[in-house]
Amino acid sequence: MSTAALQQPVTLSVRQRSWPTVLLVLVDVFALELSLLAACLVRLALRPFSPITLARPQYEGLAIGVLILPVVYYFLGLYPGYGIGAVQRMRVRVYAALTIFGVLLTWNYIFADRQWSRGVLLLTAAFALAMLPALETLCRNVLIRRGICGEPVVILGAGRTGSLLARKLKKEHDLGFIPVGFLDDDAEKWGAQIEGIPVVGPLSSIRAFHGRAKVALIAIPSMDRQRLSNLIQNLSFPSVIVIPDLFGIQSLWITSRDLDGILGLEIKKNLLLPSNRLLKRLLDYAIAVPLFLLSAPLLAICAIWIKLQSRGPAFFRQERGGQNGRRLTIYKLRTMHADAEQMLEGYLDSNPEERESWYQYYKLKKDPRVIRGIGSFLRRYSFDELPQLWNVLRGDMSLVGPRPFPYYHLESFPAAFRELRAGVMPGITGLWQVSERSDGNLMIQEAEDTYYIRNWSVWLDIYILLKTACILLSPKGAY
Repeated sequence: MSTAALQQPVTLSVRQRSWPTVLLVLVDVFALELSLLAACLVRLALRPFSPITLARPQYEGLAIGVLILPVVYYFLGLYPGYGIGAVQRMRVRVYAALTIFGVLLTWNYIFADRQWSRGVLLLTAAFALAMLPALETLCRNVLIRRGICGEPVVILGAGRTGSLLARKLKKEHDLGFIPVGFLDDDAEKWGAQIEGIPVVGPLSSIRAFHGRAKVALIAIPSMDRQRLSNLIQNLSFPSVIVIPDLFGIQSLWITSRDLDGILGLEIKKNLLLPSNRLLKRLLDYAIAVPLFLLSAPLLAICAIWIKLQSRGPAFFRQERGGQNGRRLTIYKLRTMHADAEQMLEGYLDSNPEERESWYQYYKLKKDPRVIRGIGSFLRRYSFDELPQLWNVLRGDMSLVGPRPFPYYHLESFPAAFRELRAGVMPGITGLWQVSERSDGNLMIQEAEDTYYIRNWSVWLDIYILLKTACILLSPKGAY
C-alpha cells in the first residue's frame, strides 16, 4: 500500500454537527425550568403547614435568573464537554450550580426585596442538582452511542499505549472522544485494524485528518524529545494531547505545575489527608443510616422467605480481608443452600469446563448453590448485600471501596496489589461492580480497584453511588 494512497480522504464514522450541542443546552434549560416548577408545587403542597402565596409574575424573574447557569456551563467548557470525564463534569456542574443559586439567594435579599421564597429557591437548587446531571448524561449517552454526538480524534502511534488508549476511549463514552484512525510509521501495521480502528498510514499522512478531526492524541512515549517537539509544532489541530506511558499511575486530580520553565505533574494523595477521610466517613453515615432504617422491613421479609425455602440461618457470615490486614466479618442475606461448599465441589467435578471460569471470576453464571426464587432475586438486585450497612455503621467498611474478598480470592492477586488494597477501607460497592458487575475477571478487578484507590475523591464516590443505583435496575452481569 503506497503512502499516496494512504493520504486519501478518510471516511469518518462520526459526522460533526452543531445541533447536538444546542440540544444539550436545551436539555439543561428544560431541567432548570422543570426544577423550578417542581419546587413551586412542593412549596404549595406544604402551604397547610406554612402559609404562602406564590404568584406567577413573582417568579417570572426567577425563571429567567436560573438561565444564567447554562451560560456559566458554556464558559466552563461543558458544551459539548468532550474530553471531560464524568466525575470531573459532575464536580464542575455542582460547584457552578451552588455558586449561581448562592448568587440568586443573595440577589433576592439585597435587590429583590425577598420576593422569592427561600424555600422555593432551595428546593429549585436541590431539584436542579439532581435533574440537570441525570438528563444531560442520558441525552449525551444516547447521542454518542448513535454516532450523532462526539469529537472525532486521531491517534498517533499504534503501539501498546495507543491500543490501550483506543480501548479506553471506546469503552468510556462519557468522554465523547471517538477514535477514527491510527497513524504509525511502522509499515507492517498499515491497513490493519487495532480495537476495530484502521491504521491509516504513517505520521506524514496526518493531512488526511485536517478539517475532519479537531483533536490529535500522541501515544508514542518512546519518541525522542526533539522529534516530539517538532511533531507538536507541525500539527494543525486545535487540540493536541500527549499521552505518556504512565498507565497504572493516578490520572484524576493531577495538576500541571510550572517550576520556572520545567513542567511538573502534581499528584495529590487524597486518601492520605485526614480531612478527606473524615469527609468520606460523614458521607457513609449520611447515606447508610437512613438506608439501613428504610431497608429493615425488607430485610425481615427476605429473612422469613429464606427460612421458608431453605433450612439453615437466614443470614450468612464470613471472614474476609479488611483494612490493614485485619480480619473482617461481613454479613449477607443467605442466597445459597446450607451445603453450598459440597455442592460446588460436586458441580465442578461433574463440569470440569466450569472450573476454569470459577478460578477466573470466582462466580458461576448457572450456580447450582443458589436458592431458587429468593436467592436469584436477592443476587439480581444485590439486596443480599444490604446487611453490610451494619458493617458501615460499625466502621468496618465504607459504602464505596474495594470489595472485601474471601481469602482464597485475595490469594489469586499479586502481593503488591493485596498490599495496596489493604491500605483502604473495603466497600459495599466499587468501581468494577458498576462497570462490569459479575462479568469482571481478576484482571479487571485489579485494574479497576487500583484506579479507584489512586484516584479517590468524594466526587468519585458520589459518581459510583449514583451508578450503583442505576446499575441495580439492570440484570446485566448479575448472577
